Amino acid sequence: MAALLWLGFSAGWAWAVITGVLIKAGIYAVSAMGLNVHFGFTGLLNFGHVGFMLVGAYTTTLLLPHSLGRASEPAGSWPLWAALLAGMAAAAVLGLLLGIPTLRLRGDYLAIATIAIAEILRFLARSFEFVGKTFGVLGFSGTLQESRPDFITSWARSLDVPPSRFWLLITVWLVVLGVYLVSRWLLRSPWGRVLRAIREDEDAARALGKNVFWYKMQSLMIGGALGGLAGGLLAFDLTQINPLSFQAQETFFVWTILILGGAASIAGPIAGSVIFWVVLTQTDDLAASLLGDLSSATIAGLRFVLVGLLIMAIMVFRPQGLFGKREELSLDIQ
Repeated sequence: MAALLWLGFSAGWAWAVITGVLIKAGIYAVSAMGLNVHFGFTGLLNFGHVGFMLVGAYTTTLLLPHSLGRASEPAGSWPLWAALLAGMAAAAVLGLLLGIPTLRLRGDYLAIATIAIAEILRFLARSFEFVGKTFGVLGFSGTLQESRPDFITSWARSLDVPPSRFWLLITVWLVVLGVYLVSRWLLRSPWGRVLRAIREDEDAARALGKNVFWYKMQSLMIGGALGGLAGGLLAFDLTQINPLSFQAQETFFVWTILILGGAASIAGPIAGSVIFWVVLTQTDDLAASLLGDLSSATIAGLRFVLVGLLIMAIMVFRPQGLFGKREELSLDIQ
């Protein structure tokens, strides 16, 4: 974060821009830490992580006071913390339902199933009235602001940042800190050591009497719950969600972040997320200075080209990621 602040000020960014980048970075760091539980800790291939984010986002927002699509009458009355926990629980249940038929099979079956379920969920969200169809869910973001302290409002105004965005920034990074501490504790616990054993040699872990299927299931559910939490936070950043908010590129974003930071690293997803969103944010200015005036569509394409080149450079010069360990690359994906 300190490096981002220095880079932002040197590039002439306003506090509002830095706040926006840090909000995105924090949300996707939480999502990447969930994917890290799947892939980095356990070796599970999940190419549909956005499905967990979608379930978490829709569950959270539907339980809060909200409006559906063009409807004007609000519905929902859960407190914010309970709605976020419910979103995590719903995403964990998705992991359970997904793992039952796939975890006893090869890893590529799980990868295919996660891709499919993410697209199916997006199609269902577009088709049913109770989730707003293509218009989605809106009018829920005020719930977070009800808990905003007065001193946060004064602080934000002194920085020329909208108080609602500043409070979201603080909330997101408090969640990042909590998830980081829990992930660190889990990885260093006996449970985390079993997951690493499964990742490196599933047959050896099974020979030692470990219930490999159940440990994989726990990993899938916990990582999914973190994805659901990230989805709930993303909803507050967007202020309105619909099926287009959860396209396959979101999974690509999370995987890129994990590769940049380093799989099986606890701090890697956080650093990777900050770098990723700085790169995306800087693309506009860089492209304009090097290539002149470009259309928004061209710049959007250049973003992905730049991120792709960054991934290639990381894989060539530091394949373990910024915080990863080279020995972690020897994975037996099951």
